[in-house]
Amino acid sequence: MSGGSPDDPLKSLGERIEAARDARKPKPPPPKGKFDAAGFGWRMTIDLVTGVLVGAGLGWGIDSLFGSRPLFLIVMTLLGFAAGVRVMMKSAAEYQKDHPAPGAGEERRGSGDGDGT
Repeated sequence: MSGGSPDDPLKSLGERIEAARDARKPKPPPPKGKFDAAGFGWRMTIDLVTGVLVGAGLGWGIDSLFGSRPLFLIVMTLLGFAAGVRVMMKSAAEYQKDHPAPGAGEERRGSGDGDGT
């Protein structure tokens, strides 16, 4: 006597459906290493240095073309610095969005004047 024989095809179908659903679920992101923030700091540093170097290179090229040394070198280096800072700020906002500060969602309790209320 097989009391569960009519349910066996349905049970196996349910298991296959669950297996297919599990296979389609997105994989969790890999855990962040302990040097994740250091790598991000280097990325920001490289963004800034690249902006300055590209600006200086463009300024030097324009100065060489027009013979107006060092006017465009100075102007374009400053613009490259500003562009590098802008990219750093966008990167920092992206990092902050992806890595919220601990306790950022919690409300602060008490008035903060040290009286314990």
